Amino acid sequence: MKRYYRFGCALIVILLLAVIIYCAVNPVSGKREFMLLTESDEAALGAETDKEVVAQYGLYEDAQLQAYIEEIGLPMTKVTHRPNLNYSFKIVDTPVINAFAVPGGYVYFTRGILGYFNNEAELAGVLGHELGHVSARHTAQQYSRAQLAQLGLGVGMIFSEKFREYAGLAQFGVGLLFLRFSRDHERQSDDLGVEYSMKAGYDPEYMAEFFTTLERLHPESGQNGLEGWFSTHPNPTDRVAAVRNKKIEWQAKLPAKQLAVRRNEYLQHINGITFGDDPRQGYVEANSFYHPQLKFTFPLPSGWQLMNTPTQVQLVSPKEDAAILFSLDQARNPATAAQGFIQGASASVQSNDAITINGMSAQRVISDIQSQEELLRVLSYFIQKDGQVYVFHGLSGQALFANYNNDFSNTMGKFKNLSDPAKINVKPDKVMLKTVSAPSTLKGALLALGSAEEELEQIAILNGMQLSDRVEKGTLLKTITR
Repeated sequence: MKRYYRFGCALIVILLLAVIIYCAVNPVSGKREFMLLTESDEAALGAETDKEVVAQYGLYEDAQLQAYIEEIGLPMTKVTHRPNLNYSFKIVDTPVINAFAVPGGYVYFTRGILGYFNNEAELAGVLGHELGHVSARHTAQQYSRAQLAQLGLGVGMIFSEKFREYAGLAQFGVGLLFLRFSRDHERQSDDLGVEYSMKAGYDPEYMAEFFTTLERLHPESGQNGLEGWFSTHPNPTDRVAAVRNKKIEWQAKLPAKQLAVRRNEYLQHINGITFGDDPRQGYVEANSFYHPQLKFTFPLPSGWQLMNTPTQVQLVSPKEDAAILFSLDQARNPATAAQGFIQGASASVQSNDAITINGMSAQRVISDIQSQEELLRVLSYFIQKDGQVYVFHGLSGQALFANYNNDFSNTMGKFKNLSDPAKINVKPDKVMLKTVSAPSTLKGALLALGSAEEELEQIAILNGMQLSDRVEKGTLLKTITR
């Protein structure tokens, strides 16, 4: 017991020394703060994260729109508190409404959020907000605090056997503390967004208006697993009023600054942007998954949740105690792919058979894999199609495998080629600009432009307006074209 006590005291001393030694001056506040990541660490972490973001979610292929974002973003970086970083701006190909930044100057906009901006000032405000997270090193702060909390949790578990029973609860409490800090970070990033966008020549009033649009939308997470805005940006109290008050402060500091909005210029650049899910990347219809570009389909177990990313399709059972993973393998044939999986996962093989699936050669493997928590049983299919190997893994705890074997086998065994033109020749919805022909309310104008009654509220939010708002002849409005 004394040995544990001395060890615990030693850890506490190390903890205190870490707080004293690992301090850095924050570029925004000028204050010293606990920090475990150096700037070079941030750059390395950002570069690695960037690779994962691109692989996981994919980039929206529009060279002109990409150049436009850089044209607005790169000059703004020069007015931040960290102008010497090697900044990067990318558009993520997802309908989820969000923007985010990672250490090292990597900033991302989803095509979903770009569709909902209505002028350059809104874009600039959110861009300034994300640059604020980078400048104030918010991610690095969160990382450092998480490491400190983990060390503190370890000390607590040494001192108390009973504490181990509540370790999960303790970690959740730490998460709540970080949520509070995240709200503080959001407030600071809002303030910096006002500062940076005004210094770059944009009116931050429209940043406040876009936050109002977000509150009307309350965007959620997408099928590809990317979180929505409020999941990653906790909403500070009185956010809109605070942004407007901060604008007044900066107007006093920059009295001669001309502030731009540039509505039509922005709208012209996003005319034709994909809106909502892009069925060409895979879609669900009548309880089956279709991929028109790769030309395959397979049925889905009833009630299972699907997450579709550029690199993997994931299916999770209603009780979240089983899953099916589907992806491509780089192997030349099913047998080689199966052997690579067995070796890489250190799997204990129960059966390994060459089979045929709807005219395609395949390998079926049943194996056991020891996870950190339990022994998993896995049913795997490796299927050759058009020179590529497609892989299914159905997994659950060994005791539950019999309950899910039929679901696994039905999904994998009915994988087949897709040849139906109606399923292949699908197109995504697009945001298209139309011009108001006569003065009217927004509702009247949208009806005159051919929008359906049931879509009016959604399109009003898309335009950042209310249906009762007046619009003049010649006004550009966003509509949804199917």
